[in-house]
Amino acid sequence: MDGIKYAVFTDKSIRLLGNNQYTSNVESGSTRTEIKHWVELFFGVKVIAMNSHRLPGKGRRRRMGPIMGHTMHYRRMIITLQPGYSIPPLRKKRT
Repeated sequence: MDGIKYAVFTDKSIRLLGNNQYTSNVESGSTRTEIKHWVELFFGVKVIAMNSHRLPGKGRRRRMGPIMGHTMHYRRMIITLQPGYSIPPLRKKRT
């Protein structure tokens, strides 16, 4: 489970839960097959589809001398499970 960072709870992701789709942020270097294998192995579910998109890093207000800081980019996966399977709620990222 090293590749999955945390679950995402936005308006869209909560709406997708009704379609048996779960959203989480993952390591940017992880592949779809790795994430699928981890989810199926750890939660004991069957994954039928995975969609992903790469979100850009954001600029930060704090400056380190002449260089403006930024956060790292990350990848978000939307995982669709077979009907009858579900994933227990994951913990939210602490802010």
